[in-house]
Amino acid sequence: MEIMADYRPLAANSDSDSEEYESAVETTPMQSQTSYTEQSGEGAGEDSKGGPLERKEKWQNLAAYWFLGLTNNFAYVVMLSAAHDILSRNFSPHDYMYGNGTSNNTNPRDCNIMSTGAILLADIIPSLIIKIIAPFFVLHVHFRVSLVVLLGSASFLLVGLATSRMMAIFGVICAAAGAGLGETTLLAYSANFHRDVVSTWSSGTGGAGVFGALSYAGLTSAGLTPRSTVLLMLIVPAIMGFSFWVLLQHPDHTKCFRKCMRGNGRQEEEEERSILDPTDLQPSLSFGQKMSVVPSLLKYMVPVALVYIAEYVINQGLMELIYFPEDSAWLDHHEQYRWYQVMYQVGVLVSRSSVNCFTIYHIWKTSFLQWLNLVLFLTCAIYWWISSIWLVFLLIFWEGLLGGAAYVNTFYRISQEVDINHKEFAMGITSMSDSLGVTLAGFIAIPLHNVICKLPV
Repeated sequence: MEIMADYRPLAANSDSDSEEYESAVETTPMQSQTSYTEQSGEGAGEDSKGGPLERKEKWQNLAAYWFLGLTNNFAYVVMLSAAHDILSRNFSPHDYMYGNGTSNNTNPRDCNIMSTGAILLADIIPSLIIKIIAPFFVLHVHFRVSLVVLLGSASFLLVGLATSRMMAIFGVICAAAGAGLGETTLLAYSANFHRDVVSTWSSGTGGAGVFGALSYAGLTSAGLTPRSTVLLMLIVPAIMGFSFWVLLQHPDHTKCFRKCMRGNGRQEEEEERSILDPTDLQPSLSFGQKMSVVPSLLKYMVPVALVYIAEYVINQGLMELIYFPEDSAWLDHHEQYRWYQVMYQVGVLVSRSSVNCFTIYHIWKTSFLQWLNLVLFLTCAIYWWISSIWLVFLLIFWEGLLGGAAYVNTFYRISQEVDINHKEFAMGITSMSDSLGVTLAGFIAIPLHNVICKLPV
């Protein structure tokens, strides 16, 4: 066993070796992030505390978490990008392209009968429920990720092969459940690695927005049907499985699930317990202790939730109502909505990738600016006072910048400020706040859409 090979020779050597041995014994699984940081070096170029193997493992884990962020949110983003298509599809046997199913062409606003906020709710409520309950239940991380991969695959199959709107919406629900379980699981699991994996995870989720929205808009604009486009994306869950089980280098204490499936698993587990405190192999916090930690996390949870309320009222309540008929010759209503989503996701990617260069410690500032954006987009959706689609593209990019910045800086601050014994739980439960904000936005977006659609232009 690797852990024994590392520690046994140290006991009988020199004083310096004995000190190293004592240091190794005192390192618990909950302190693995600290030990990993020391091995890899907090800053670039600190090679004295980590050799080539440790540096390679660090960069491999950073890359793995980038791909995990990308693939975890990919289905969620595609479903939001396809929301306008799903709701306007008539699902007839000859409906190879989405469109012209339920849109209200007698109204110059060209409204769908149902708001895209309905797809937003289907895409977020299951995620919210899972994020609320998952941090309080112990399921092995490998089992959780298996469920995420299966749910992601099911979502693409159900939407791509849908014969009814309810079947398509159930596919959206699978995407939401998978994204929620993946986020709370992998953010909590990041406590076992160098803190920079939070940054690469956030960058990966931003990449999911860009690649998801861009691939859907680009492939459909190139002539593929939305059905074929969605089915092509079945490769994404496979990439997620490869990133987690092949690319990511798991800490030893998380591998018992697989070792115990073999004959020598029990013996190896007993050897590990002889070095590590047995209590460290159990959940570190009881349910009551977890609940007592929640109030101290509200300073992170509330600002990011407020950002997401404003952000998704814009995205799923107002964005589809900002329509430029004069540009329909080169971008029809469906395509305008898809490219709005692309611009938003580009902004998210840029800001989520910037935390190591530019850190925001007052998250409430992003909340204030995002609510100003909401007022701006609301007046635009009602009065159509913006005459250029390019200006709308720019404003949507700015909206994405604010949303991404709130997300990544929140989790980056947690990785730096929260006690190591609470960090894993804090990561998992704080991920609930953005889903709560998006859910409230969905309930606001539907009636707001209905009211605006009845107004004259």
